[in-house]
This record gives sequence, structure tokens and C-alpha cells, in this order.
Amino acid sequence: MKPEALRQRLDKNRPMTSITIRVPEDVIEDLKRIAPLLGFSGYQPLARTYIGQGLRVDLERLESDRTSALIASLKRHGVNEAILQEALTEIAQR
Repeated sequence: MKPEALRQRLDKNRPMTSITIRVPEDVIEDLKRIAPLLGFSGYQPLARTYIGQGLRVDLERLESDRTSALIASLKRHGVNEAILQEALTEIAQR
């Protein structure tokens, strides 16, 4: 994730919107039970954390898949391995 995007994600005052989802009662009860044990003020912040964690995992996986596909395509088009490695190192340092 880019540093600016990460800063925005960590901003406690970022805009929020309300949604309604149907969740099994036993899941809500479990969230309510473990939220204080994990240091959360309630079950909703814990649920938001779980959603955010899962979303970040999927975004990273999808981004990695795209990057891998791009690298494979560049290799097929004859781009030198050393150049690809240099580009990846440069991006990682940002």
C-alpha cells in the first residue's frame, strides 16, 4: 500500500457511512463477548477491524496477482530480468 493511502487508512477521523447487513445472531453475540477482551469499545469497531483486515489481505493479493502477471508479460516480451528486478527494488523503496 502506498504511504499516502496508508496514512488515510490510519486516520481515525476519516468519513464513515452507515450500512445495514444481516449477520447471524450467534456471530453478533461472539463479537460482543470477545470485543472487550481484545480491547475494543464494542462489537461494531471489532467488526470493522475484521472487515478492514480481510479487505487489505484481498487487495494485497489482487495487487500482487496483477504485478506478477505484468512481470510475466514483460519477460515474454524480452525485458531483461535484471531490469525487472531493478524496477521492483525501486518501487519497494517508495
